[in-house]
Amino acid sequence: MAGLAMGYPMPQARGGNPDTSTLYDINGLAKDAPGWLDRTMEFVGEYGIVLGLAVLMVLAWWSLRRRPDAPAAVAALLWAPLAAGLALLVNVPIRGFVKRPRPFMDHTGLEVLVKGKTDYSFVSDHATLTMAIGVALFVANRKYGLIGIGLAFLEGFCRVYMGVHYPTDVIGGLALGTAVALLLAPLAMMALTPLTRAVARTRAAWLVRAAGPVVAAPPPLVAAEAAEAGRETPRHRDNDLAA
Repeated sequence: MAGLAMGYPMPQARGGNPDTSTLYDINGLAKDAPGWLDRTMEFVGEYGIVLGLAVLMVLAWWSLRRRPDAPAAVAALLWAPLAAGLALLVNVPIRGFVKRPRPFMDHTGLEVLVKGKTDYSFVSDHATLTMAIGVALFVANRKYGLIGIGLAFLEGFCRVYMGVHYPTDVIGGLALGTAVALLLAPLAMMALTPLTRAVARTRAAWLVRAAGPVVAAPPPLVAAEAAEAGRETPRHRDNDLAA
């Protein structure tokens, strides 16, 4: 377990500030936790969730290529890493303007699990990145998007648990990631969808469309009833594309 962050000025303790009191409450869990749990939370909060989102995007790509609207779905998926990168760029001037120190620089008694954080605290890069990916994934597919958004909230909790961010740093990051991913999604789709459709007409079509049937055949009874009624066999329609 990492040692306490000592030797910094302490302008205020908990006081009546809910941001600071919540910080101490969540970070206090690290003090009472066994060392192996703190080390696990440190890895998860620094690298694990980001790696998990990368795996989630690969799984989403493998699934979305099999949809009837595969090029558009893959275009929405491509927006996820682009949205994350753009959100981080937007955060650069925000951090420089707010210039909020890390919580352990203004408050003693925190269990800081990651040393060497000397940049500004507001807003959290990790929360911004993970939420941008999660929301952009939701644009492509609700199921994978909800998992991604859940991971982003877990990331935010980890950053406060580790003692490197205030809760409002995390809230700001979640809001920033959401805003960038949603507000710019229509423009991103206008630019990326023609690209993925063009790729679908090349030898690299497997990148945006899976080979073979993309829609499962209906049950025999449904097919027979449709034929008897003189209608075309109904096909499953995927409504996962949220944008």
